[in-house]
Amino acid sequence: MTVIVSVQLAISLGFFAVMAHLVAHLRHDLGMLAGTITLVLGVRIAVQYGLLLPVGAVTDVIGPARAGALACAVRAAGFALLGAAGGFAELLGAAVLLGAGGALFHPAAQSLLAGVAPSGRARGFAAYVAAGQVAAVAGPPAGLALLAGGFTTLAGAAAAAWAVAALLFLLLPHRPAAARPAGVLDGAATAARDRTFLCFAVAAAPSTLLADQVMTVVPLKDVGSGATTAFLCVVAVLASVVQPWCAASGRAGRPWVLRAGLLCSGAGYLVLMAVPTGGGPMVVLLTAAALNGLGNGLTQPAVFQAIARYAPAHRFGAYFGVLGFLSGAVAVVGGLAVGRLFDAGGTGAAAALAGLALVAVASAAATRAPAARSEAADPRRSRSPTP
Repeated sequence: MTVIVSVQLAISLGFFAVMAHLVAHLRHDLGMLAGTITLVLGVRIAVQYGLLLPVGAVTDVIGPARAGALACAVRAAGFALLGAAGGFAELLGAAVLLGAGGALFHPAAQSLLAGVAPSGRARGFAAYVAAGQVAAVAGPPAGLALLAGGFTTLAGAAAAAWAVAALLFLLLPHRPAAARPAGVLDGAATAARDRTFLCFAVAAAPSTLLADQVMTVVPLKDVGSGATTAFLCVVAVLASVVQPWCAASGRAGRPWVLRAGLLCSGAGYLVLMAVPTGGGPMVVLLTAAALNGLGNGLTQPAVFQAIARYAPAHRFGAYFGVLGFLSGAVAVVGGLAVGRLFDAGGTGAAAALAGLALVAVASAAATRAPAARSEAADPRRSRSPTP
């Protein structure tokens, strides 16, 4: 488990260092319109979440350790290309690589955590999320420092972090072939036939859109790099601080925790409507950041625990892939709509933020927890925590 947390720390430092300043780079250094920026970002999300449906099941078959090493290598190449890109075609190529790497990484890392016995799973995932959020706090300021050498330097540092993570994945023991599912299609079909889980997945799908869009809408409000960095740091701190509470007594598995997280995210977007383009009172911006951070912190472990409890043994990747595919579809469509609305001016921006809040409320209202698997049916319940 220590290796997985270390991997999360390394890759999140690289990711957030770049992503916190990517929109500003595309808008000001390369002169792109908001619609073009959201298209590039949308391609990454589309590839990442579109591939999750088959890749999640592939992870179950080849083993999460190998899938994780491959994921980190692909993303390292993506960040290297992003730093060298000077035009739309290169940016699209980088977005495809970043998306493909993400499609491999997330089911691999979370499959390893889901293999831990339930008594340690919640603590493991809490440490995993906290490591990512600590990196999210440290990443944007580190990105600002690295920007002194240019965006190419910043992207190169991120590529190096992902390359280190690939080596860390190779340190993990590989799952024996006898313990792996035999077929990719069988895993996807098992998840697709689970109607109760599918209902949950459809209801929870907007969670990715709500978590991702704060990294786009705040820079598009032109509040400045410093204010954007402060916003993202507060989001990360609140998401990290709430993890021990979520891990205690199995709270993250309770349906109301997911609903509360979605509603907090929606409230955060409503507060952002009070922030004028060009900046405004920091207290308003930081209030929105606190709400979004609390929302993210509650939603992530709640969704993970739902998948871990309702996926059969060694099928976590397939179930994760189904939910990820649905989440990605919502995120791509929603992200493109947000970009178009922001290009329309102040009224459009307000409509985009209000729409995100309404999506959060609708998702919270529709979310219901499927029936838990019995302890006897889940062999992971007698397994010792993964080291």
